[in-house]
Amino acid sequence: MTAPSGRTGRPPLTEARKAEIRLEIARAAVELFVAQGVAATTGDQIGHAVGVSARTVWRYFPSKESCVRPLFSAGIDVIAARLREWPPGLSLEDLFAPDLATGLLAATGPDGATGSALVRLTRTEPGLRAIWLQTYDEAEPAFARALADRAGLPPDDLRPMIQAAMLNAALRAAVERLAWRGGEAGADPVTGEADVARALRSALVIVAEGVS
Repeated sequence: MTAPSGRTGRPPLTEARKAEIRLEIARAAVELFVAQGVAATTGDQIGHAVGVSARTVWRYFPSKESCVRPLFSAGIDVIAARLREWPPGLSLEDLFAPDLATGLLAATGPDGATGSALVRLTRTEPGLRAIWLQTYDEAEPAFARALADRAGLPPDDLRPMIQAAMLNAALRAAVERLAWRGGEAGADPVTGEADVARALRSALVIVAEGVS
C-alpha cells in the first residue's frame, strides 16, 4: 500500500504572520538596546525575549542593528497614505495634526520615551545610524509618489520630488531634535503622543512656509 504523499509538519507562515514576527523581534531588540546598549545585546537575548531562536532572528534580519528597521519604517506608509488623502484647502500641518502622532506610535509600538531613547542611540551607534538614515532615504520617493498621485503629476515630476524632500527632512529634524532634547540633563522626558505631535506640527508649519 502506497503511503500518502505531500508535505508534513508545520504549515508555512503567512506574510502577515512573518510581518508580525519581524515587528515582535524589532520591539524586543529596542527594549534591549535601550536597557543595556547595542554591544551588550546578543541575538540569543533578542530571540529569547520573543520566544524564538537566535537562528530565527538571523533568518529575518542580517544583523542585530537591522532588527529595528521595521520600527523606523513603519511610519512611512502612515504618512504616505495621509498625503494621498490630503483634501484641497486643508493646510499641511492640519492634515497631520493632531492624530498623526497616534498613528505613528501605534504603528511602531514602543512608547514615546523608549522610541526617543532609540533615536538617541543613532547618534552614537553607527550601525543604528545607517539604518535610520536608510529608512528616510527610502521614505522620500514614497512621499513623492503620494504627492504626485494627489496632484495628478508623473512620479518623476520635480515639484513633488522637492516637496517630498522638504517634508522628509523636516520630519527627521523634528524627531531627532525631540529625542536629543529629551536626553539632555535636566530636560523633561518625552511623554508620548503630545510631545511627538507638537514637534511634527512645528516642523510642518516651517515646511508650509517654504524658503523665502
